Amino acid sequence: MESLILEAKKGNSDAFTRLMQSQLQNMYKAASAILNNDEDVADAISDTILTCWEKLYQLKNPTFFRTWMTRVLINKCKDIIRKQSGFISVEELPEQPVYDTKYENAEWKDALNTLDEKHRLVMVLYYVEGFNTVEISDMLELPESTVRSRLSRGRKKLARSFIGGKEYERA
Repeated sequence: MESLILEAKKGNSDAFTRLMQSQLQNMYKAASAILNNDEDVADAISDTILTCWEKLYQLKNPTFFRTWMTRVLINKCKDIIRKQSGFISVEELPEQPVYDTKYENAEWKDALNTLDEKHRLVMVLYYVEGFNTVEISDMLELPESTVRSRLSRGRKKLARSFIGGKEYERA
């Protein structure tokens, strides 16, 4: 992937296209954790691709491309939300399940649906996208301790939903 990024930074549109195609599923999962419908998700992804093409020269270290791209995507999602609802905060968004072919299990989808957006987004970025807490902290512009606490609370909520609403405690 790093060679594609370097080629794209040189202006190679084919390399950029291949790079974005390799990231489409990741972008879809992250955007659908924030937005209400597929049309908005598609708009956010389109805007993200365009912005990435226009501003790829600003990326200093190709290693951080996914983090940078995801940050752009999150900002595009927030822009869509602001336009639609007159500046409603992200915490007030309706819940939307994340769709991923790896997680066809109805219990998994139901469990994710029980989480509010702020916990669901952190869980998706961490467990599905594979970002670490420092990267998520940078993307969401939150303290790393907040990311860790949201992960912890999200895990507890998921555990409760899987064991029938009872409080989860480790043995």
